[in-house]
Amino acid sequence: MQFTSEKRLDDGVLEREFSLGEIPGILWMPGSASASAPVPLILLGHPGGLHKMYPRLAARARHSAADGFAAATIELPGSGDRPRSAAAEQARADLRRALEAGERVADEIVDRLVRPLVEKAVPEWQTTLDALLSVPEIGGPVGYSGGVIAIGTRLAVVEPRISAAVLFAGSYVPRALFEEARQVTIPLHVLLQWDDEGNDRQQALDLFDAFGSKEKTLHANLGGHTGVPQFAGDAAAQFFTRHLS
Repeated sequence: MQFTSEKRLDDGVLEREFSLGEIPGILWMPGSASASAPVPLILLGHPGGLHKMYPRLAARARHSAADGFAAATIELPGSGDRPRSAAAEQARADLRRALEAGERVADEIVDRLVRPLVEKAVPEWQTTLDALLSVPEIGGPVGYSGGVIAIGTRLAVVEPRISAAVLFAGSYVPRALFEEARQVTIPLHVLLQWDDEGNDRQQALDLFDAFGSKEKTLHANLGGHTGVPQFAGDAAAQFFTRHLS
């Protein structure tokens, strides 16, 4: 991991951009963090486009820092300045056409778009986690927060260092991931925007039902994709305080 820039935000949070091979990312550290008292870590998932998503990611990270957690994110494969996949671009265009026509999005479109992303992104997150946990100020435990929910689901199954997750139900999920969801056992807090224009609501409910966790909470609210109310975000923060502090 190579840190490429560093700045102190107005609330004292230290923001450090980094690169890990071809993967760019950002790490936010609480102003009070020190190597003598390593802090827990929250991995911030998002749908891609790190620069576009930066304001929302930074706000989430600063909220986490106020609770005493480090937070980090990386750019997804095929997003931002990373090389595009022709197959993924075609699948994304097919998905848009189906939505614009008011049609059901076929499972094969979801498979072509999401499964290759999960297969590449999850190992990258694990490699990033290896690097982040080598930073002296970061200790653990580790949480995952955000989307793409299929990525979060796979990580919850294969990554034993993640001990709790807040998942955003705002993206399509390949049917094969439903079987993996039954293997998830960590505590979950799932956020669902009831009127999310880019989400299959019934699929999100079915996925929640499939999760094998003994502790799982569904927090559903009216509104579109970006309309998560403040109290829902506060509830997610309290969830991490219980499980990562």
